[in-house]
Amino acid sequence: MREQISVTGMVLMAAPVGEYDRRLVILTRGRGKITAFARGVRRPGNQLMAAAAPFVFGKFLLYEGRDAYTLAGAEVENYFREIAGDMEAACYGSYFLELADYYGRENIDATETLRLLYQSLRALLKPSVPNRLVKPVYELKLMEINGEYRELPLGRLNDSTLYAWQYVLAAPVESLYTFTLTDQVLGEFVRCVEQNKERFIDKTFHSLDILNAVMDNAT
Repeated sequence: MREQISVTGMVLMAAPVGEYDRRLVILTRGRGKITAFARGVRRPGNQLMAAAAPFVFGKFLLYEGRDAYTLAGAEVENYFREIAGDMEAACYGSYFLELADYYGRENIDATETLRLLYQSLRALLKPSVPNRLVKPVYELKLMEINGEYRELPLGRLNDSTLYAWQYVLAAPVESLYTFTLTDQVLGEFVRCVEQNKERFIDKTFHSLDILNAVMDNAT
C-alpha cells in the first residue's frame, strides 16, 4: 500500500478532468509546484470538493505517483471565500495565483512565495489597503524572492517612491502591507514595477488581461 504524505500549500489552479475529477496545481512548501488529481471530487456530496479549488490553503494528504499525486484528504486552514465573493478581489487574486504559478518550480522550496501569496490575499480583504497598492507590492516582492529585480528603479523619482521600493525589497512578508502612498507616489511606484516586469518577465497573463478589463470598465 502506498504511503501518504502531507504537504502544506495553496491550490493555484483547478481544472476539470473527465466527468468527475479535477487536476490541481498546488504550490507547496517543501516540494514546490506539484500536480495532483482529485478523483471523484465533482460528484455531488464529495467531501473534498470544497478543498479542490483555487485559493484553498492548508495541509493536503497525497499519494505520490510516477508523474503526479493523488489527493487523499485535506485539512483546510483558509478557503478565502470572501475573495471569491468580490469580483475585484477575485480578479486580483487570480492574477496573484497565476504569477505564483509562473515562478513555481517542482522540488524548489516555495515557503517564501507561499507566505507572500497568503499575506497578499489577506491584504486584498483589508479596506485600509487599496488593491492598486497590493498588486505592485506583491509583484515586486515576488520578483525579489526570485532574484529578478533592480536594486533601484530607473529615472528621477520622488523620494517616497524610492523609499517604498527599498522598503518592499527589505521588509519581511508580514510587514509589507503596513503603509499607504499618495496617488502621485503610487502612480510612480506602479510604473517602476511595470518597468521591472518588462525587463524580467516575458509572458502574457490571461488573468491580468481580465483584471485590466474589469478595472477599465469600473472607471
